[in-house]
Amino acid sequence: MKYLKKSLLVLLLPLLAFTVAHKFYVSVTNINYSEKNQALQITSRVFIDDFEQVILERYNVETHLATDSETPLADEYVEKYLRTKFLMYINGEQIKYTFLGKQYDNDVMICYLEIPDVDLGMMKSIGVENEVLTDLFDEQQNVVHFRIKGKKKSFVLIKENNKGMLNL
Repeated sequence: MKYLKKSLLVLLLPLLAFTVAHKFYVSVTNINYSEKNQALQITSRVFIDDFEQVILERYNVETHLATDSETPLADEYVEKYLRTKFLMYINGEQIKYTFLGKQYDNDVMICYLEIPDVDLGMMKSIGVENEVLTDLFDEQQNVVHFRIKGKKKSFVLIKENNKGMLNL
């Protein structure tokens, strides 16, 4: 019996050594309307290491996000990348947002964006185009949750289907 256990361990050990945990490539973005501020408030959560990798690939800059040696230009590069890969539309027209900043929560970077001075009564539709990290990871999924005028809608956006819209 003792010999059988050792033999089994010797046979299984190489198999276990070569199994690799598959990594998820996902971001989660919440888009809400604040009546108090008359603004669309957007929070986007993305894994820090994935974002660092895309900035390195795209701009050849090591940001060292969430460390003591984070580059002073980190916010600039985060915003620059988001402006090319995350677009917002109101009534079919692209709308510019304000990058308010970012913070870290364990291995996640939370980006804060806002579209100020939004007249909710004039808004017929709101759309998003989210290609964040799809240029680096084919399996990237960008989950988007809308909560506006009491309506809720969620999308899972991927490289081949990167747009979602909420009609109000």
